[in-house]
Amino acid sequence: MSASAPAGPEFVTDRISPLSTSTAADGYLVAVPQPLAGIEARGVSAWFGDRKVLDRVSLLMPAGQVTALIGPSGCGKSTFLRILNRMHELIPSASLAGEVLLDAEDIYAPQRRLTEARRQIGMVFQKPNPFPAMSIYDNVVAGLKLTGTKVSRSDRDVLVQECLSKGGLWNEVKDRLRQPGGALSGGQQQRLCIARSLAVRPRVLLMDEPCSALDPTSTRRIEQTIAELAAEVTIVIVTHNMQQAARVSDQCAFFLGSQSTPGVIVEYGPTDAMFSEPQDSRTLDYVNGRFG
Repeated sequence: MSASAPAGPEFVTDRISPLSTSTAADGYLVAVPQPLAGIEARGVSAWFGDRKVLDRVSLLMPAGQVTALIGPSGCGKSTFLRILNRMHELIPSASLAGEVLLDAEDIYAPQRRLTEARRQIGMVFQKPNPFPAMSIYDNVVAGLKLTGTKVSRSDRDVLVQECLSKGGLWNEVKDRLRQPGGALSGGQQQRLCIARSLAVRPRVLLMDEPCSALDPTSTRRIEQTIAELAAEVTIVIVTHNMQQAARVSDQCAFFLGSQSTPGVIVEYGPTDAMFSEPQDSRTLDYVNGRFG
């Protein structure tokens, strides 16, 4: 990919994440303190065939913060999110230009492995997608196998408890870890998916409308989980719920586009300012529900 935007601010690197890991000589995952990672898009454009869906989007998502992507349907938010961990390229007709930087290195650089990008930048989808016949325990560690990550047997139980605790689910399932993940409620399944994502020690966690299909109680618990995780992993969330964006995010980016025009970022900044004193009248109209 080629750069088409100027360098942005430096990433915050003075906070240490307990979720960071490295791989030992024997191939097993071991805990090693590392700085929290910011992620930055520079001049990102995207196409599906001949149709351009994003136009030169540049956005810094600071380390250890929650960045919310808001905007009406069809403006490119979810496409942008998928670009951040190289899922966009799985679509046969898809193409893109620009850079996505993690620790100032382009994840699309030829020497960067796809599996490593996916390990460092996890994804939680709109619809919970646990492996239904697999136990709760095996669901959590499934990501380790998919990414080729080894964890010693003695550490696996500790890892499962840690990730389920961070996903806000441990107290509800600790006595039935061998039961199928598909037997959980929708909200519990979504928290299980968060726990599964955390098991591979990502530095960034992407969430695509994670609460859109959940009841208010489950939504509140997911939001609590997001708030607790933000100190340990950088979070980027797509949401159509303006109240949720205001509650959970530190920074907010407002996307706008349509079927005939590619998505762009109209405005970006601290969430409080975006909702109380936006600089663009279109932002004011959107956050107050006048369109979208």
